[in-house]
Amino acid sequence: MKREESESFGHRLLRIIRNHFLSGILVVVPLVATIAVLAWFFITIDDLLQPLIERIVGHRITGVGFGIALVLIYVTGAVASNFFGHRIIRFSESLATRIPIFRQIYTGFKQVLEGLSGTGVNKAAFREVILVEFPREGMRTVAFITNELTDETGKKMFAIFVPTAPVPTSGYFEIVTEDMITRTDISVDEAMKMVISSGMISPAQIDTSGVVKSKPATPPPKS
Repeated sequence: MKREESESFGHRLLRIIRNHFLSGILVVVPLVATIAVLAWFFITIDDLLQPLIERIVGHRITGVGFGIALVLIYVTGAVASNFFGHRIIRFSESLATRIPIFRQIYTGFKQVLEGLSGTGVNKAAFREVILVEFPREGMRTVAFITNELTDETGKKMFAIFVPTAPVPTSGYFEIVTEDMITRTDISVDEAMKMVISSGMISPAQIDTSGVVKSKPATPPPKS
C-alpha cells in the first residue's frame, strides 16, 4: 500500500514539474524571441547610423541607434494616427504593394499582426476555441474561429484555423458550417498550451454542454 502511495506521489510530482517546465517554456520562448527581434532591429539601426554620427561628432556613440529607433517608432505611430499622415501611409502602401513579391509578404505579415493584436478590422484573430472532426470523421482536434462568413443563401459559416502540434504557427485553414463545430469553454491561452505541449498541459474537463450540434442527415435507403 505504501509503495502504491509512493508511486502515486512520485507520478504526481513528476507531472507537476513537467507542467511547470512547459509553462515556463511558453513564457520564456516568446519573450526571448521578441527581445531578440527588437535587439536585432536596434543594433541594425545603430550600425547604419554610426558612420554618419562619427563624421558629425568625431567619434562613435554606442546605443544611439536604440534611442533613434524608439523615436522613429513613436513618430511613425503618431503620424499614422493623424488623418493626413494616415492618408500618406495608405498612399505609400498602395505604391509599395504594387511590387508582386513584396505585396504578398507585406500584406500577409500586416494582416497577421493586426489580427493577433486585435487592431484589424476583424479584431482578435482567434475569437473562440472549438472542436472539429479532423483529419477524419470520428477524430476531434482543437481549432480556432478566425472569422464569420455567410454563403449566397445567407447561411452562417466559419473560417477556422486548425494548428499543428507542437508548432501552432503552421496549420490548416478550413471553412465549415455551424453544425460541424463544437463550442467549448477553453480559453485561447489554454488551447495554445494544449497544442504546444501536445496535450500534456490540458484542462481536467472540457465543457461542451449547452452546445447543440446538428446531426448529419441520414441518407435515404438504397432501392
